Amino acid sequence: MTTLSLPVAPFDPGSALPEARLAVGRLLADAYALAYPDDPPLLPEREALSLTHVTPDEAAAHFVVWDGQVLGERALGWGSLEYSLTQNRHAAHARLTVHPEARRRGLGRSLAHALREAARREGRRVVTFGTTDRAPAGEAFARSLGAEAALPMRQSRLDLEALSPELLDRWSTRPAGDPYRLHLWTRLPDEFLPRAADLMMVMNTAPKGELEMDDWTVTPEMIRAWETMIAESGEVRWLLAAEDTRTGELVGYTETFWTPERAALVYQGATAVRPQARGQGLGKWLKAAMLRHVQAACPGARWVRTNNADENAAMLGINVALGFVPWASFTEWQLRLA
Repeated sequence: MTTLSLPVAPFDPGSALPEARLAVGRLLADAYALAYPDDPPLLPEREALSLTHVTPDEAAAHFVVWDGQVLGERALGWGSLEYSLTQNRHAAHARLTVHPEARRRGLGRSLAHALREAARREGRRVVTFGTTDRAPAGEAFARSLGAEAALPMRQSRLDLEALSPELLDRWSTRPAGDPYRLHLWTRLPDEFLPRAADLMMVMNTAPKGELEMDDWTVTPEMIRAWETMIAESGEVRWLLAAEDTRTGELVGYTETFWTPERAALVYQGATAVRPQARGQGLGKWLKAAMLRHVQAACPGARWVRTNNADENAAMLGINVALGFVPWASFTEWQLRLA
């Protein structure tokens, strides 16, 4: 196939014309539809808005390859490099997408070069990015760049119609005098915000594979920024937290994400329990209670999808017991810059 000699242009979503952002949103939706044809389609308008989202301590560089006829009208390729200004300052995370009709024509390599140079300018020596076997060309492309598979993951899917009520009952039954209680929030109350930020850092104990990544610090300001971006995107995030009533400490949590316009699909986000509180069934309780909430609060929901590191045997065991089955493979790659 003929190589396309089109320039890679820097792109600022915040100052770009709405139609230019929408063109990138359409590109992302078209690429997603090819990789996940059975999923509810992405909404180009929502994808366009998400390009502008960045938390206060982060920065992002975007690049676009336009079709060369009318600048800003049709995007053939897009890439972004996101990085923290305060933490893990050696690293950055990249995303790269080429329109299905323009693949195998050199655009991906041109975008990758632009992202690599942007990372170097920012002093980053490690770039991470993800691929899925639902778009199998991604793995070969990653290897051609010299990247290493750092964290293999299983993407699993749960059929909500096949969920066992008896299992949820067992996992939700707590012993007499149990000191723990659950809280369900979409927006965290101010009085719980510092405790929730501290709790979320338990995710630092999750497997990192070979990723050269330091532990992350979560702040109340970051949580508020995430909540604002989630609300702007039209997504609903539920966070279910377990509190130790003896101390007021939050000891475990789980979260899900749901978009009414893409009602059939629910995303399971993080689930974590503090090491000192493990072994008491809190993780199972949280998962069971959240799934019951999803069944009641997400009309039209059919599937729950989640990612787990292949080495995370404990969480994979819980998910398999619930009825999650392997659906795809996802790999987090790491590219070291010379």
